[in-house]
Amino acid sequence: METWLESPSLVLLPESEGYWQQLRAVLIPGHIGGPQVHDARVAAICVLHAVEELWTVDRDFGRFPALTVRNPLVG
Repeated sequence: METWLESPSLVLLPESEGYWQQLRAVLIPGHIGGPQVHDARVAAICVLHAVEELWTVDRDFGRFPALTVRNPLVG
C-alpha cells in the first residue's frame, strides 16, 4: 500500500460533486442492497470520473451497465 501511495502516477478518485446522484443512478435501477452497496460506490465513482474500464475479477461489477468491466485474467 505504501508503494502505491508513493507512486507519482497515482490518482485517487474522490467522492466529488455529483457523487450522490451517480450513486442513486446505480443503486435504484439495479435494486442494489447489502454488501453490494460498496461495489455500487466504486462503480459510481468510476463513472463519475469517466473511468473507461475497470479491471477486476469480481463478476458482481457486471451489474452496473454504465461501467465497462474487464477481467484481466481472461484473454
